Amino acid sequence: AALVAGPVFAQEASGNAEAGEKAFRQCITCHVVVNEAGETLAGRAAKVGPNLYKVPGRHAGEVEDFKYSASMTAAGEKGLLWTEEEFVKYTMDPTGYLREFLGDSSARGAMTHKVRKEEESVDIYAYLVSLGVHD
Repeated sequence: AALVAGPVFAQEASGNAEAGEKAFRQCITCHVVVNEAGETLAGRAAKVGPNLYKVPGRHAGEVEDFKYSASMTAAGEKGLLWTEEEFVKYTMDPTGYLREFLGDSSARGAMTHKVRKEEESVDIYAYLVSLGVHD
């Protein structure tokens, strides 16, 4: 039987989801993963950052009722899609990434944490894919 899910590119994750679950601990200060039924799949009640449920394959700035920075909103309007490659680049240097993506040296994101190791960021993305991809 064939599996039917979100876009193929969003399902492809080169990282290790199990390692990503451990690495996600650095994200729970600000982020949570809560599905449509209201079940918390990861994190606690943090709401500083947006809910990361189905972030793989989603356009930036799409979580309803979340107040994004002007730069993140602009990146979403410009077409930023959370693929593994874009997610990894962003999480390793959020403000630097937004400045480059938008071509605006004054762009700033609200996320101040930087994932130190690329492998950890790749694994976090794989973990998020395991929790659900954008339709």
